[in-house]
Amino acid sequence: MPTYETGRSPGRPGRRTVVAAALAAAVAGPAARAAAAGRRPQAGPAPLRLPAPTGPHAIGTAALPLTDTSRRDPWRRDRVRELMVTFWYPAVPGTGGAEPVPHMEPAAAAHFGGEEGMAALNYLVPPGSTDWSETRGHARAGARVLPGGPRPVVLWSSGIGDPRTWGTGLVEDLASRGYVVVTVDHTYEASEVRFPDGRLVPSLLPERMKRKDRDIAALTRLSMETRVDDTGFVLDRLDALRDGRTAAARRLPRGLAEALDLSRTGMVGHSAGGFTAAQTMCHDRRIVTGVNLDGQLHFPTKADGTGVRLGEVAEKGLDRPFLLLGSAADVADNRPGWDALVLNSRGRVHRLVVRDTAHGAFTDAAALLPTLAERGTVPRETVTRLLGALPPQRSVALTRAVVAGFLDRRLRDRDTGPDEVPPAGFPEVERVR
Repeated sequence: MPTYETGRSPGRPGRRTVVAAALAAAVAGPAARAAAAGRRPQAGPAPLRLPAPTGPHAIGTAALPLTDTSRRDPWRRDRVRELMVTFWYPAVPGTGGAEPVPHMEPAAAAHFGGEEGMAALNYLVPPGSTDWSETRGHARAGARVLPGGPRPVVLWSSGIGDPRTWGTGLVEDLASRGYVVVTVDHTYEASEVRFPDGRLVPSLLPERMKRKDRDIAALTRLSMETRVDDTGFVLDRLDALRDGRTAAARRLPRGLAEALDLSRTGMVGHSAGGFTAAQTMCHDRRIVTGVNLDGQLHFPTKADGTGVRLGEVAEKGLDRPFLLLGSAADVADNRPGWDALVLNSRGRVHRLVVRDTAHGAFTDAAALLPTLAERGTVPRETVTRLLGALPPQRSVALTRAVVAGFLDRRLRDRDTGPDEVPPAGFPEVERVR
């Protein structure tokens, strides 16, 4: 989700209420495009690459469509709810596809980088300026599952409007360390969702935010309620996969379903995805721990996106360990829900802030936007506005280390020390009490 201040000029960091700023960005999109008009990539551009994973394992990946026949789609009541998820897992080196999979497949990449895609609306990248399918990760499609399971499972949820791929750098790193990670697209909210039958389903947010009668508070609640229901459904399907109660297991690489240790399931999300992780934990005990990357825990109360109403998880608290990792730019905006969660929780809630960072520093933007600035595609000041002043490679390193260290202690019982949050070696990360 972007760091725009609701109701103010596009690109200005500041107050936002969960989806309010992301929704406002759909209206601000034309202004952002006008401001970026005329910028063109420089000759001989540097390639877009996600940082190499730091764990010892090669990575495999496999996508799977899921249909919840028991639920009408909250965004489109004329159809049942359909989702796409992707598995990322430790793999046997040298197996799977000949090349690593692209960050986004071509049809999804074209929409993401187009007029109504979130590259422009959330990250101010001029439409048509970037081929997002050129970005490469490090996972190979259909690679053989590495023996040695079952393994802990982590669900990933992106921010409002962002596709499930907009966290691949962190997701790949966790898989390389021995986790099975499941990324979830929230259809009709995510920038676009590409299904195996060729359908490309774009986000409805830009169109709904252009209506004169738009109600940001109602859209906020719809988004979060749908996300929590989506996550519960995905957990149900993982249970069925693990127990062999679904034919979908045959669509996955052999041994992947058996590699899921669902007694050790965590959830990580950025922005509204972090809110989703916390809200889901409040409702579903199958998630034993979670991480919120700079996501607020409150809703707007008014149609224009203003006002504050705490989310249920902030009011009730959690009885299991949880990590709040926030940007320095958003401390005040996060405070109402974060303070309440800490106060009301019986489980240990760690609250950390990273100096000199902004909202996008915990996403793939930290790895990719600096390269676009080198190309001349986006202004360097835009990169600083979205990521903060901390060197992006440092943001990537500390996000990986803090998240993996926290999950290791709670899902794998690694000897990282019960209170070693943040881990040693990252003075930029400060504990908030």
